[in-house]
Amino acid sequence: MNNQAESQRDKTIEVAKGVLRIEADSILALMDRVDEGFLTAIDIISRSRGKVVVTGMGKSGLIGKKIASTLASTGTPAFFMHPAEAGHGDLGMITPEDVIIAISNSGETDEVLMLLPFFKRYNLAIIAMTGKVSSSLSKAASVTIDTSVKEEACPLGIVPTSSTTAAVAMGDAIAVALLVRRGFDKEAFAFFHPSGSLGKRLITRVKDIMHGGDALPYVRPDMPMMQTVLEISSKRLGVAVVVDDDKRLVGIVTDGDLRRGLTKWGREFYDMDTAAIMTKSPRVIYDDELAAKALSVMQTHSITSLVVPDENGKVKGLIHIHDMLKSGIV
Repeated sequence: MNNQAESQRDKTIEVAKGVLRIEADSILALMDRVDEGFLTAIDIISRSRGKVVVTGMGKSGLIGKKIASTLASTGTPAFFMHPAEAGHGDLGMITPEDVIIAISNSGETDEVLMLLPFFKRYNLAIIAMTGKVSSSLSKAASVTIDTSVKEEACPLGIVPTSSTTAAVAMGDAIAVALLVRRGFDKEAFAFFHPSGSLGKRLITRVKDIMHGGDALPYVRPDMPMMQTVLEISSKRLGVAVVVDDDKRLVGIVTDGDLRRGLTKWGREFYDMDTAAIMTKSPRVIYDDELAAKALSVMQTHSITSLVVPDENGKVKGLIHIHDMLKSGIV
């Protein structure tokens, strides 16, 4: 690498680190803006019986979409309304019970300001997120959240960088503050994310994916191992559940037991009673437990399946690690 290339490389790294430093400082400066105005905004939203309507133009619009999405996924009904489209009919989406979050770094964005008469006519609460607390938007708002920054991270000082990062961070602060105030928990989060792996881990119960009925490989303890092997092969779960006359769990036979038995006893293995081969008191899990817990038990004990008994010890089902893979929990 020649000196010119090395110098260019060092300069690139220096610029990138400078951007991160400036933006980090901009976010830290917001901590002092979490004040009575911020609390008022949270009070307005939490008391509202409608939705949060987020609006903004350009980069502020992109930020608004992110904020609306985060609010909606954490228990605060919200949607983004494009200010330019609003004047062509989209204002019809707004109800008198809604709250407006208007985002504009300058506070003078024409497309946003043109909506203010409509908001005022319906007496809607307006929360302004702006970098200019003396702007037209701020003066018209019910409350202003100051997202101003000392400087943009670009050397030209004009490309929205620090200001957009600060707005996104403040939006997250609003969403999380509302989340905590509403008592929004993991189960509620999962309810709004049923298609995601996290959501599936938090809402899928053992009973939702376990095998039951005729799919269960039942055997008796006095049954010859030849019949147990056939039962394991026919049900294709890699195990056989050993039960008594009342279908109470007494043991389990796994593929591993078959391999070890054949190695130790050879052909005599097939004539042995299942009771001699089975593992007594196998690991179990109940059907109302989270499937994620079943996976944890399997991983901890290096096993691939768990028997699901009822409160009296009668076998209700069987859950296999392959079921976790198919359901998207793993």
